[in-house]
Amino acid sequence: MSHIILILVFGALFGWIIDYGRLNKYDVISAQAGFRNNTVLKAILLSIGVGAILLSILIGLGWAGFHVKPFVVWGVVLGGLLFGAGMAVLGYCPGTLPISAAQGAVDAWIGIAGGVLGGWFYTLIYPDISGLLDFNMGKISLFSLVGAFSWLYYILVLIISAIFILLAFRIPTNKGATDKRWAIAGVLLAVLNSIVFLKATTNRPIGASTTYPYVGAHLGGLTNSVYYQKIQTPGHWELIFLTGAFLLVLIRSLLQGNFKWRLIYPRWADQFGTAKNKRIWAALIGGFILIFGARLAGGCTSGHIISGGMQLAISSLVFALFVFLGMFLTGKVLRK
Repeated sequence: MSHIILILVFGALFGWIIDYGRLNKYDVISAQAGFRNNTVLKAILLSIGVGAILLSILIGLGWAGFHVKPFVVWGVVLGGLLFGAGMAVLGYCPGTLPISAAQGAVDAWIGIAGGVLGGWFYTLIYPDISGLLDFNMGKISLFSLVGAFSWLYYILVLIISAIFILLAFRIPTNKGATDKRWAIAGVLLAVLNSIVFLKATTNRPIGASTTYPYVGAHLGGLTNSVYYQKIQTPGHWELIFLTGAFLLVLIRSLLQGNFKWRLIYPRWADQFGTAKNKRIWAALIGGFILIFGARLAGGCTSGHIISGGMQLAISSLVFALFVFLGMFLTGKVLRK
């Protein structure tokens, strides 16, 4: 019971950080697809930069361990493109969906439904597509390449981290923006993830996308499937984690009077009009593609890009590149 409470608390802190940094807003994430608002990118870069330093120290002291995702080439590449496309269409990522839903975002609720459906479908067809994941280059990271906690390793960590941090502050947010909430949120995400990594707490990284096939398998009668057996433990953990995020933000939005049912946001209306059916279908399909891509790649924004990036894992950094490429290409098509 105490373990469940700890995960709920971590989830609540995650929800507060994302809400504080406004990293869950449709207008912010959808604008990132066209690189017209780089708040999300900047927060991620800063989180990786700060987190890589913190985590390398904790692991070097023996207080935490590596949890590097394997570089499954086609899964990471194709999954990254699909995940980026899903983010561009939906305007949310797996971890921000329940946070926005807790504030009354109707499209987030629909995106969750699409994500659960996408997770269920991936679980269903996993035996047929598992061959696509055979091209596995292993768990490659800076540490595995250097081979030891040497001075060279720590110097390289500092240099790479400095590059990420510098990029975070040099890349423009959007025209005239001066709000630095993204920076505070980025640092706090790195600190929270480092704490979650500790052997004394949960000894694992933050994650979100496994929740959706986990729930989908329960609702769709696939709990005896091969893939469910593979993701049962992390799926259960992430469901509790996201529940904590949802509850904290829901209580906060109700107390502050910010809860409001919304389906159409200004950026969507400017691009596609105010027809509700169009937004409903986009959210449903976007959620489906988002989670299918996440499962193909083995993770999402929080569990792959940030958590893996903090470990300087090759699979996670490559995944990040293809996610933003998928977002940009999809955003370009949508703008036309």
